[in-house]
Amino acid sequence: MAGARTSGAVRPDEIRQHNLSLVLSHVHRDGALTRAELTQRLHLSRSTVGALVGDLAQLGLVEEVVPSGGERVGRPSHVVAPHAHGPYAVGVDVDIAHVTVAAIGLGGSISTRAVIPTVPEMRPEQLVDLVADALPRLRTTIGSVGRVCGVGVSLPGTVDLVTGRVGVAPNLGWEGVPLGDMLRDVVPADVPVVVGNDADLAVLAEHQRGNARDCDDVVFLIGRIGVGAGIISNGVPVHGRDGHAGEIGHNVLDPSGPLCHCGKRGCIETFLGESALLALAGRALPRTDAKVAELFKDARAGEPGAVRAIALVAEPLGRAIANLMNTLNPERVVLGGSMGEVFDLARADVEAAVARYAFVSDAGVDLVLPAFGTDSALLGAGEVAFTALLADPH
Repeated sequence: MAGARTSGAVRPDEIRQHNLSLVLSHVHRDGALTRAELTQRLHLSRSTVGALVGDLAQLGLVEEVVPSGGERVGRPSHVVAPHAHGPYAVGVDVDIAHVTVAAIGLGGSISTRAVIPTVPEMRPEQLVDLVADALPRLRTTIGSVGRVCGVGVSLPGTVDLVTGRVGVAPNLGWEGVPLGDMLRDVVPADVPVVVGNDADLAVLAEHQRGNARDCDDVVFLIGRIGVGAGIISNGVPVHGRDGHAGEIGHNVLDPSGPLCHCGKRGCIETFLGESALLALAGRALPRTDAKVAELFKDARAGEPGAVRAIALVAEPLGRAIANLMNTLNPERVVLGGSMGEVFDLARADVEAAVARYAFVSDAGVDLVLPAFGTDSALLGAGEVAFTALLADPH
């Protein structure tokens, strides 16, 4: 019909925004790239890539360096890198005994951090106040350069990714907490806030640029006071209907096992959680970061009680990994937190238990430690805080 508009038409400004997003996302994920590499990856002309890089540089998001020297003949291609003093995300990683707050630049570099001890059973209001206090301190520490482009929060609990509402975080004692809204009330109005589960964010960071980068079916098994799993299947994060996917800490390994605080017996957490490790080693409870660190240090030094605790945990850890393999068929399982420590100390025993309980014992699943150590969840929080900027560089 004459005068009808084509619903699929794309405006030039939309194409430009899309291409700016592509260039910035590649540099953010992979670090310094030459213009030639960007041209090849994006299938755009050299002049178009040059113009896009120029726009991003003017926005203070990337910077260019012209290489000098070398043996190559001809004009060297400009190197495009994240701007060292560009926008930064604030990553917040909530653990039971402490909160880590960091300024994270494009490319995933942590420019400064603060580890703040917390009181037992910290209330949501206390976390919000802590974040509100940390923002100006981070700004002062890194100087007047850059700007906050987002706040990402990682915590051990179920989270609605759209609203940031915490469904249940049993080890924090939280239930039905509108944390996203509470944080939005104390951060600048133009700064997006994203809240996520710690294991989900840890697997995101490792998949983006860590030890799960080259595979699309991966599980990140994280051990702290509780146990959780972040899942990526066929390249897509798996959260479930309301964020409960991966909450494996309360899957039952043995119904006649130890009593769990959730009311059931034999939950994975009662075998693999850090309180269980301390009890097996004959260490005093309640659990603290210092006690857990000392246990692993003593195990490495050969202290009998600590070595015995690690040996006792290796078998149920292997069984839990095998159950994940049987259910999700991952290519790789990343073991973080205390699970990574146990695996590092008792690799042969864990692998033997995996082989014993996996449906296909020679499935060829890689068991690896995280590339970012204890920072995976923190960097994942920074990653989701960059989402809005990467989608629409401005």
